[in-house]
Amino acid sequence: MGKLSQLAETLIGSEIVKLGNAISERIRNGEKIFNYTIGDFDSSIFPIPKELEDLIIAEYQNGSTSYPPADGVLELRIAVAAFIHEWEGLDYSADEIQIAAGGRPLIYTLFKAIVDKGDKVIYGVPSWNNNHYVHLTDAEHCVIECTPENNFMPTVEDVATHIKGATLICLCSPQNPTGTTLSKDSLAKICDLILEENKRRVDYEKKLYLMYDQMYWTLTYGDTEHYNPITLRPEMKEYTIFIDGISKAFCATGVRVGWSMGPAAVISKMKAVLSHIGAWSPLAEQKATAKYLSNTAAIKNYLYHYKQELEYRLQNIYAGIVALKEKGFAIDAVTPQAAIYLTVKIDLVGKQTNDGKLLSTQSDVTAYLLSDAKLAIVPFYAFGAGKQSPWYRISVGTCKKEEIPEMLEMLENALVALH
Repeated sequence: MGKLSQLAETLIGSEIVKLGNAISERIRNGEKIFNYTIGDFDSSIFPIPKELEDLIIAEYQNGSTSYPPADGVLELRIAVAAFIHEWEGLDYSADEIQIAAGGRPLIYTLFKAIVDKGDKVIYGVPSWNNNHYVHLTDAEHCVIECTPENNFMPTVEDVATHIKGATLICLCSPQNPTGTTLSKDSLAKICDLILEENKRRVDYEKKLYLMYDQMYWTLTYGDTEHYNPITLRPEMKEYTIFIDGISKAFCATGVRVGWSMGPAAVISKMKAVLSHIGAWSPLAEQKATAKYLSNTAAIKNYLYHYKQELEYRLQNIYAGIVALKEKGFAIDAVTPQAAIYLTVKIDLVGKQTNDGKLLSTQSDVTAYLLSDAKLAIVPFYAFGAGKQSPWYRISVGTCKKEEIPEMLEMLENALVALH
């Protein structure tokens, strides 16, 4: 076959989806694997809210199967505005809200609306897909290598080194893949830096925008609090575009209802791009979500039980990892804060298996965990971190509570077998 476009020749597909699909195929063939890879849910464990399900079915029965408006049905945009005001205290009008089929098309259209070829885009690693969206727009990667000491989040000092001439800063809190959050102080300082930078720019210069992905903001645990740029610095409303939706808040990854909130001028251009892509949320799901978002009692009840189940899994796996660390194994974990993820360190490079095989790379470690512990987890190098990073994401959306002790036992046996 002849050579294709430069983009096609250089683009890499989603490493996480590829890995998750490969593991799912092995499970279908009868192999026992603890599959904690993809950031999705087993609907038999974590179903969508029954009220939402009933509303979706009713909308299809009512014939809601035609094209939706390019910016989303008005009743949903009004419902999103009311929901965000009630739960976060943010005020947005319907023309400042864009609906799409989940977060991906919103992120892509945001990039296409404001990022030109060669523009500087600042993002930390590990992080979900920022490296690919920068590549898709042929922009300049301004990569910040984040550390566990800062909860794998960029600091204001990190951002400051790249900010001159930058077009976009990408932040995600709670973060995928780490399950950690930006502190109030760090977010406020980054906002101040953005505001100061924009004041320095003359009228003909492009402004610096912040993409704030808060898809997991409803899922925080213990004393962890979610903060947003607008509450901390109201002036940031002019420069902030939120990425949000129901995918993770209501286990509705396949329902495909996401929304962005931002300046009307940016949102209108995202709408224009989206109108050509057609990545709209289905009409029935939009109308159903509009009705569901007004049911505050049902949402509170759902989130209470759902978060309990997630936290149980995160805390029990975390406790098991800490117990293994205390036994002297080269393993560690970050205390669960938010989302559906646990950050785990498995530092086995240089170890040798019983059959004499040397684990010389982190890829070898990942393969060993899968073959001997039957544990499938995603290495941080799939999220843009260095190839030798010993850190991993554990996703608990498909985790069965009763399997946690067995998983930890098999992991310990695999660790014992190394020398």
